[in-house]
Amino acid sequence: MGTTPAHTVHTHQPHQPADTDSLIQAYAPLVKYIAQRLACRLPDSICLDDLISTGVLGLMDAIEKYDPTRGTTFKTYAELRIRGAMLDELREWDWAPRSVRQKEHALTQAYAEVERREGRPADDEDVAAVLGLDLATFNAWLTAVHGVAVVSLDRPLEFAPDGNTSTALTRLVTDAPGPLQVAEAQDLTRHLAAAIDQLPEREKVVLSLYYYEELTMQEIGQVLELTLSRIAQIHTKAILHLRSALYDLTHGAYATAA
Repeated sequence: MGTTPAHTVHTHQPHQPADTDSLIQAYAPLVKYIAQRLACRLPDSICLDDLISTGVLGLMDAIEKYDPTRGTTFKTYAELRIRGAMLDELREWDWAPRSVRQKEHALTQAYAEVERREGRPADDEDVAAVLGLDLATFNAWLTAVHGVAVVSLDRPLEFAPDGNTSTALTRLVTDAPGPLQVAEAQDLTRHLAAAIDQLPEREKVVLSLYYYEELTMQEIGQVLELTLSRIAQIHTKAILHLRSALYDLTHGAYATAA
């Protein structure tokens, strides 16, 4: 079981170069840990050292922009910035073949269509029917898009008039949130919680074990007595469920959580 490095919580915003250097050294294990967690679900062509280098830049950005008055610990803020920097870099590398991205887009749209129509999480048969696939081919698609699902939840959901992109997860942590941004973040949190609550039980268990207990996919498979490929498919379906909920939220189609 993996565990994130434990470090002292900083209650001030660092300004001095010496502070920056010491923080980079202190949080270097966290950068490596996050990079390894991402790399294990990506093709071998993705260089771990490149991810780590990008993560260090994200850490430096966190050191520069951290505001303790917002009530978030530096470690939490740094994790988001480090992971966000790595995900941004992965998107720029465009490492996935176009055919895989087309499958991921089609799956997301199909999940959203079924869940809007039925008012419940889509099951395999529903989505396969919308796509015109048999279940064997549907499962093959899930396996194919698993790596893309690593970055899909924080992929830009929409483009603002000024050309900037808006992503689901970056709405939860912004540098200077105003009242509107705070309200949007709270609404997003409620919708995510509602979407997670509606997931099939096995998908909720996999998400919990992976993101909260920080087990690897292989360890989850041992706990649930399922193959690694099956765990990867369940994880992918959970991410697609959540992404379809976020997609509908940005288009006004997802019901507000009670």
